[in-house]
Amino acid sequence: MSERPTIPDELVAKFTEIVGEKNAFLNAADMAPYLTEWRDLYSGSARMVLRPGTTGEVSQILKLANETGTGIVPQGGNTGLVGAQTPFDEKREIVVSLSRMNEIRAIDPDANTLVCDAGTILANIQTAADDADRFFPLSLGAEGSCQIGGNLSTNAGGTGVLAYGNARDMVLGLEVVLANGEIWDGLKTLRKDNTGYDLKQLFVGAEGTLGIITKVALKLFARPRAREVAFVGVKSAEAAVALFRSVIGAEGRNITGFEIMPRIGIDFMLRHIPDTRDPLADPHPWYVLLEISSGDNAETLKARAEDILGDILEAGIGDDVVLANSGSQAKDFWELRTRMSEVQKLEGGSIKHDVSVPVSAIPEFLDRAATAVENCVSGARPVPFGHLGDGNIHYNVSQPVGADRHAYLARWEDMNEAVHGVVASLNGSISAEHGIGILKRDLLPRYKSKVEMKMMHALKKTFDPNGILNPGKLM
Repeated sequence: MSERPTIPDELVAKFTEIVGEKNAFLNAADMAPYLTEWRDLYSGSARMVLRPGTTGEVSQILKLANETGTGIVPQGGNTGLVGAQTPFDEKREIVVSLSRMNEIRAIDPDANTLVCDAGTILANIQTAADDADRFFPLSLGAEGSCQIGGNLSTNAGGTGVLAYGNARDMVLGLEVVLANGEIWDGLKTLRKDNTGYDLKQLFVGAEGTLGIITKVALKLFARPRAREVAFVGVKSAEAAVALFRSVIGAEGRNITGFEIMPRIGIDFMLRHIPDTRDPLADPHPWYVLLEISSGDNAETLKARAEDILGDILEAGIGDDVVLANSGSQAKDFWELRTRMSEVQKLEGGSIKHDVSVPVSAIPEFLDRAATAVENCVSGARPVPFGHLGDGNIHYNVSQPVGADRHAYLARWEDMNEAVHGVVASLNGSISAEHGIGILKRDLLPRYKSKVEMKMMHALKKTFDPNGILNPGKLM
């Protein structure tokens, strides 16, 4: 990335004029929450932070930035995991936070659509849909603070991908401000629009490098009337895949969650999270968290779930199972899964991988990755968990017991090389749902073909010829 000039005071004044002084942060204390991501893996500095309140203000900011060659770092809820939202360690960039643009503009229950600003918090969208007797299925651990614009910019996955798809599958239309300040109004709520290129999909997963999403039109769904959550102990990853094959055949798209967890992860939870309880009487090598949702009444779904789980035990696919007897217990089961990454912090350094492989290849991946990790750092502790149903495994590796944290984390690239090599050999992806950002930027050309990289660079040059949008990220 070429070095940009320091942003002069007179240009700072012009940017400030666009949003007003109270929404232009210049001092370190005000800017601090926008400059470091939550894991403290990436931290930078910026000349200023701007908080526009309208699409028009975003347009003015980008027009001025494009004319002056000023680097702009778009930011949503600052919950990303690959550093895409973090400025570099220099005061030559401006962070543009969409947090003030957070209104839900329209809900149409008949058409199953919702239109809102890009800075709307994901949990607020879920609540608004629920209030309209509808359902918005995108769900992830950071949903109380992440914003929908960031979710789309990273093509977030979450726990509902199996039934509803990734974030890109839930978007109908977008409003986007381009690098030169032009506003593209693609905010349609149509289910069918076959008029050429599907332009909105260019901005989904682009990590703010092609434009800034300012408004979104989303798909809503019928709200499930009943939900059953079960915790199943299995002897192996092969058994977990067999279990998936069995339940997907029985319930199809009613399977709204199918997560795999290792025993070591449960042990971490029991050791560090107060009031955590082991869900099953005896320990098992692996666990599956299964969720079934339906429009049927609760009694009907419960009976079906009991039949399915009984068949699993009878066939020897699962070794033990417990069906949540209340909403509270179902929440506790999900807590064991959603806090698994968080609790690893308390075990020391953790080197993380967000990868995907074909579902049928998951057992082979886990076996080979464990060997590769041990060869890389003897005694390192793999804690692989995640969305087995869509092939997305968070292959996190905790440091050896008693090891020095900093020395272990210094092996990050070596560990990446080991794990990603196995992923590539199985025709998988080095980024399943977290994106590329800074963390995987330099790895991308190794796992994308020259043709793919050429196409991506051509798009960047076309949409952002002066390279002002999230410079140094993704590519």
